[in-house]
This record gives sequence, C-alpha cells and structure tokens, in this order.
Amino acid sequence: MLENSTLVAFIATAKPVESLAFYKESLGLAVIEDTPFALVFNANGTTIRIQKVASVISVPYTVLGWTVSDIAATVQQLAASGVECERFDNLPQDSSGIWETPDGAKVIWFKDPDENMLSVTQPA
Repeated sequence: MLENSTLVAFIATAKPVESLAFYKESLGLAVIEDTPFALVFNANGTTIRIQKVASVISVPYTVLGWTVSDIAATVQQLAASGVECERFDNLPQDSSGIWETPDGAKVIWFKDPDENMLSVTQPA
C-alpha cells in the first residue's frame, strides 16, 4: 500500500537552536524549513522532521541511521565537526568507535543534542 509513497522520518527536539546547528552544520543536511513546530531537513531525498517539543525522552536504541560507503572517512568527518562516537561495553569497537558485525558490516553510533541515538552503517 505505501511502497510507492515518500517516507518522512520523525524525531523530536527540546533544543531546537542546538539541533538546527547540529543537523545543518555537523551532519551537513540541507534545511528545508524552520517553523514554530519543527525543523525540517532533506537527507538525500528523505525528509527528516524534527518536532519541537517541551521535553525529549532518550531511548537506548537507534532512532535514525545512514548508510555510507566509507565509514572510516565518515567518522573522521564527524569527528572534525565535533561529533563523538558512542562506546558500548558489550561491543568490541575499534579506536574510532567502529563495531564490525558478524556479517562484516561496520557501525558507529552518536547522539544529537537531545540524546537521540543516531547511527552510520557501512554494509558488508
């Protein structure tokens, strides 16, 4: 039913000024609009609508993720923008924070200003 429909991703922010800077400057996403209700970005054709709310409840799992062809280069670019990879005691991550899955994919996680968990994956 929705297979030919355009996807819109939703997350929330209680820190719209910081989130605008993070998604625009640190992640390099194009701003579509900044309204009283939401920040809206274009992520390679997918709309990310970051709803402006009074408070955000942080969850321990990924809420948005991107697929890249070179995760090491992406980690370097993120680090240059001040983005730090998350570390997890139960995962063997390299010095850059990259975890290699059993099937050979590589993954990193990082948080936005509201502690929303984001990820980048390089497929196997």
